[in-house]
Amino acid sequence: MNILIIEDERPNAERLKRLIISIRSQVKILGILETVKDSIEWLQINDSPDLIMMDVKLSDGLSFEIFDKIKVDVPIIFTTAYDEFAIKAFKQYSIDYLLKPVEKDELSLAFKKFDIIASKVDQNAITRLLSDFRPKNYRTRFLLPYRDGFKTVLVTDIVFFFSELKITKAKLLNGTQETLPLTMDELEQQLDPSLFFRANRQFIIHIDSIEQIYNYFNNKLKIQLKKNYDVEVIVSREKAPLLKTWLGYD
Repeated sequence: MNILIIEDERPNAERLKRLIISIRSQVKILGILETVKDSIEWLQINDSPDLIMMDVKLSDGLSFEIFDKIKVDVPIIFTTAYDEFAIKAFKQYSIDYLLKPVEKDELSLAFKKFDIIASKVDQNAITRLLSDFRPKNYRTRFLLPYRDGFKTVLVTDIVFFFSELKITKAKLLNGTQETLPLTMDELEQQLDPSLFFRANRQFIIHIDSIEQIYNYFNNKLKIQLKKNYDVEVIVSREKAPLLKTWLGYD
C-alpha cells in the first residue's frame, strides 16, 4: 500500500510515519507534504496513492481547500487536534477521522476498515463506490482579499458570473461586482447546477436572475436578465435544449 502523508508539523508527521510502519511494515510512504499548495501540486503531477493520511489544519489553510482546486479520488484518513471538522471530513472520501495524538490501535482499526473495502473490490471500484456515496459539496462562499485582510461573499448574494478580458467577476444583488481568482470552468464545477447555468463561455447565471427568454435567430435563445442588471445573454443552438430542461420546460 502506497501512502501519502499531508501534515504541517514535522514531529507529528514523523511519529505518524513510524506508527504506520510499525503496523504495516510493507507500506511505502510516498512523501510528507506540509501545505495546501504543495499537496495540490504533488497530486497534479504524481500517480494517486492508495491512501492519504491528511491533517485538517495546514500551515497555509484547511486541507479541504485542496478539494476546491482538484479532484481527489483517493480514500482518506483525516488526523486533527480538533473535532469540529468531523462532519465536513466525512463529506470527502473519508474512511476515518482520528484525533491527535493518534493512537496505534485506532490507526490499526482505520487500516482494517480500508482492508475490508479493498478485499471486496479493486481500487477503481473503490473510487467509484466512494464517489457514489459522496455528498455533493457545492461552494457556498468566497473568501476574497479586502483592504488589509479578507471578506466573505456568499454565493446566495450572487446574481451571475461573467468573464471580462479573461478576468472572472461576480455580479451581486446589491449591484456591486467582485473579482474572483477562478476561471469560469472551475466555477462551473463548484456551483450547484440546480441554481446556476453556464449559458455560454462568458456567463454563468442564477436561475432567479432571469426576467424573460426569447427565441433568437438560428434556433438560439436570448436571455433577458432582470432590469436591475440590464444584460442580455445569448445561448447557442446546442445549449438551448439544456437551458429549457434546466428551467423545467421539457
